[in-house]
Amino acid sequence: MKNIKLSVLDQTPIRKDSNAQESLQESIELAKLADDLGYTRYWLSEHHNSKTLATGSPEIMIARLGAETKNIKLGSGGMMMPNHSTLRVAENFRVLEALYPGRIDLGMGRAPGGDRLTAHLLNPSNDFNPQNYIQQLKDLKNLLNDEPLEGISQNSVKAIPIINTAPNLWILTSSGESALLAAHFGMALSFAQFINPVGAAEAIKNYKEKFIPSAELKQPQTSVGIFAFCSDDEEKVKRTQALMDYRLLSFERGQFNTIYSYDDIEDEEYDAQEWQRVLHNRKRMAVGSPQEMKVKISKICEDFDTDEVIISTFTENKSDRFNSYKLLAEAFNLKEEALQNLTSF
Repeated sequence: MKNIKLSVLDQTPIRKDSNAQESLQESIELAKLADDLGYTRYWLSEHHNSKTLATGSPEIMIARLGAETKNIKLGSGGMMMPNHSTLRVAENFRVLEALYPGRIDLGMGRAPGGDRLTAHLLNPSNDFNPQNYIQQLKDLKNLLNDEPLEGISQNSVKAIPIINTAPNLWILTSSGESALLAAHFGMALSFAQFINPVGAAEAIKNYKEKFIPSAELKQPQTSVGIFAFCSDDEEKVKRTQALMDYRLLSFERGQFNTIYSYDDIEDEEYDAQEWQRVLHNRKRMAVGSPQEMKVKISKICEDFDTDEVIISTFTENKSDRFNSYKLLAEAFNLKEEALQNLTSF
């Protein structure tokens, strides 16, 4: 097993008694911290029509964070392609790549990042046909490689600016189907274990077996995303676990826009069926002390045959969230590894 890389998925959570402005400012601080700690990449998610998350525009946040960081890769986790014009995505990410060459990841997914009505308003021509997503991936590769678009006789459309480098292309998946698309197009693959706790090992195995090298990527590249929290304080671990248990269960009940604190849910009792869902959802996350988390994350990498884990952390306050990323970086010696990588070129 190679050295384990850790990365950040920032879903820009809004805490109870806080607001979107504070959440976005926290993202700036967290990106700077992750850069200093030696994390590999910092991704931002795209969500819409949500009172609990602060941004539906990863590309805008990437531009802001690039000016605040030095080494960490920045990207979308991800751009929900059916919501967008393919040419517009290509141009936005070419601008980002021109600003921060070699540091931009374009992670793409086909989910709407919200409800279907909102998705229709974002893109009224979206008919939710999976074949359209496949066509978008083809067109995007052509645009980023300055090649003719399919069905257009001449190379008359260029994604600007014309530059010599390109963003790294990632497919985000919580199913095996998109893993096969990543293999076919020669793109990197990130499996969202935090969405679906079943199927990561098989999806990554199939991806690696069927991977076709591309101009962008010669060897398969993978990561797995999880919810995670690390603390030396057992009580904080217990509280965060309980809050995440309730949060995920509330999503299954259709309660997407309520922000909870531990005090709201500490007396919650689950029946047998609900407890089975809690146990199932715990496969989507890892919580514990630094020593416990090193074991758990290492096992994820071994079980799923990957060398990178992308971590999304929700906490009741900023200091616990930042400290969690700090403790994980120390447990895996991220800064030392990052310095070695920088000096090896």
